[in-house]
Amino acid sequence: MGGIDLYLYANGRRYEIRDAKRLKEAVKKTPVVDGSGLKDTLEREAVRYLIDETDFPLNEKKILMVSAVDRFGMAEALNAAGCEMIFGDLIFGLNIPIPMRSLSVFSLVAAALLPIVVKMPFKMLYPTGEKQEEEPKMKYKKYYEEADVIAGDYLFIRKYMPQNMKGKWILTNTITSEDIEDLKSRGVKLLITTTPEFQGRSFGTNVMDAVMVAILNKRVEEIKSQDYLDLLNKLKFKPRIIELN
Repeated sequence: MGGIDLYLYANGRRYEIRDAKRLKEAVKKTPVVDGSGLKDTLEREAVRYLIDETDFPLNEKKILMVSAVDRFGMAEALNAAGCEMIFGDLIFGLNIPIPMRSLSVFSLVAAALLPIVVKMPFKMLYPTGEKQEEEPKMKYKKYYEEADVIAGDYLFIRKYMPQNMKGKWILTNTITSEDIEDLKSRGVKLLITTTPEFQGRSFGTNVMDAVMVAILNKRVEEIKSQDYLDLLNKLKFKPRIIELN
């Protein structure tokens, strides 16, 4: 399932998006995945790998997490590593210019809003169709300027990305060669993708999740986090790190 999430997550709870549920119910034979299995395993492991096994001090950076309910594994791993966090869920998802600067505040807000948010039309929450091709709007550039690292879903990152991103790091996935050139022209210093490169691009967690489910040959509901981790180790998945400037 691409372009839409089945679930949003916060505080250990899973909230099913109504529009995605309708799509899922139309599928009668094949397994349906949206990347959640890898967001909770691969992206946590990617943060650990960057901090423990590279010379890139991610845990010393201020992170703008554009949407933690979408990339819950990444957000929780960064917070647990001691990063200074800015949670941008209200800004990027609901166009409400209120940054949240602690996991506890984010958790309270998410618990209050997610039961309502998942019932909203998905196009109100996330860029779809032609909106994905629109030029970024500059209205929230101050939050990019404040942070050292911009992390999360790339379409959310791009939504309000300013022209001057000199020295910034981007931690994301689903990146094309055209995206890389755009980030380079904006001055981005470092690009890290949680999924490896295949033929010039980093595919989304949804595609990689589907591949892994096919390899594991189990029912989706039977697959545990450890199954994903064991397979990731066998495949030797590592984050892709590109110094752009």
